[in-house]
Amino acid sequence: MTPAKMNEGPNKTVYTPACVNLYAGASGQSHTYGRSAPDGADPAVWKRVDDHPCFSEDAHSYFARMHVAVAPACNIQCNYCNRKYDCANESRPGVTSERLNPDQALRKVMTVASALPQLSVLGIAGPGDACYDWNRTKTTLELVAKEIPDIKFCVSTNGLALPDHVEELAELNVDHVTITINMVDPNVGAKIYPWIFFKDRRLTGIEAASTLHERQMLGLEMLTERGILTKINSILIPGVNDEHLIEVNRSVRDRGAFIHNVTPLISDHSHGTYYGLTGQRGPTALELSLLQDRIKGRGTLMRHCRQCRADAVGLLGVDLAREFTTGELPLAPAYDPAKRLAYREFVERARCERLASRKEALKVVRSVVSDRSLLVAVTTKGGGRINEHFGHGSEFQIYEVSPSGISRAGHRKVEQFCLGGWCDNAAFNSTVVALNGVDLLLCAKIGDTPKKRLADAGVRATEAYAYDYIEAAIGAFYAAEFENKTAVAKSHLANMTRSLKWPSRS
Repeated sequence: MTPAKMNEGPNKTVYTPACVNLYAGASGQSHTYGRSAPDGADPAVWKRVDDHPCFSEDAHSYFARMHVAVAPACNIQCNYCNRKYDCANESRPGVTSERLNPDQALRKVMTVASALPQLSVLGIAGPGDACYDWNRTKTTLELVAKEIPDIKFCVSTNGLALPDHVEELAELNVDHVTITINMVDPNVGAKIYPWIFFKDRRLTGIEAASTLHERQMLGLEMLTERGILTKINSILIPGVNDEHLIEVNRSVRDRGAFIHNVTPLISDHSHGTYYGLTGQRGPTALELSLLQDRIKGRGTLMRHCRQCRADAVGLLGVDLAREFTTGELPLAPAYDPAKRLAYREFVERARCERLASRKEALKVVRSVVSDRSLLVAVTTKGGGRINEHFGHGSEFQIYEVSPSGISRAGHRKVEQFCLGGWCDNAAFNSTVVALNGVDLLLCAKIGDTPKKRLADAGVRATEAYAYDYIEAAIGAFYAAEFENKTAVAKSHLANMTRSLKWPSRS
């Protein structure tokens, strides 16, 4: 989701929905308007993740995160990583366009928080390791806490230095920590980590992997004891740890991990990583999906990760980092929390309405007499609506619908092929390939030619549900397709979703 731009003076842009003040209460306090924790969820925990875009799938449609690249030093070498500190062209972890010191990070956070009312989380995710480069991490969090006390803190780490700083993380009110854990068997780990640096010694092989494993498990247990929520990131490396990740999932669940995020290996020769240079392939979308399906019943599974850069800014899938470079930041930014409070009021109304439409959609889908399932691709700018032109997006959100319900099945990244009046044919062809296996495309707008090209590839495309809520549109289509209830389904579902329109970016 990219909200509308609203200019306020020279060189200053505020990203805010046009109707952001519509539901702002006089007190400035947010309300839940009847929303409550889902069935089976701990209400206290649900409240803590309700506006965290990485820990909550629903939140990522409404709330933004930003990473500040203040921690360049790292204590391990991963075969899939090559840290780059001045790169604007690669989108993967460990990459940033510029390194910041804590004072620069504070200026950037205050500027972004004033311009982007969706911001709810500040993360430190490298480009090295936040716990190893601890002094920079700690100073940054302390400075920001004094100026923006309502922002959530999130730290990402490989876990090697984590046990040394759990107490301080708790004192700094860091409520969410992400640990990258790719193995629980040192024999597997030795194939992923050529060396680690621990207690002034460089360790290699099984010794390095064993030490890293022990420290990761200890750090996770310590975080759980202190009530800090943990997300475990695991990278799926075909032929190395693919089957082993089932055991990783069991081990981290037993130690209290809140959510598990399995992401694909990014392996490209141009990135300069060991795996990229030696030809280690990444998993296919099907391989990743099958593994995620195998572990999704073993606890909460994250399927909306975008494998963000160390300097990412914005909603997941929409990176605004280039609009907030250090050279463009004001020397003395003024932080105004009013827009953030008003935005939260708007979001609560929108989320409540979407929840109601989702419940109705599930009722309709579950009443359909069919054993068919459909894979549906959606173009969206956020807000849970179908509000993106087919040719303008950089990714598709993927859903699966069957009589058992409607569920997220991941996302697929593509290159934008519609470029201001002309189309990039190569990018369009790769988009068609990316939609392999998809039955239906829902978008806000699509031309006749791309619609026909998609039909030739077996993908039906329609703009009939433009700006409807995603689940309502999927439910209406599914009912119409298998029960011939077009009028009933669409009037019952789609029409109820139009009272709050999510504004487009202008």
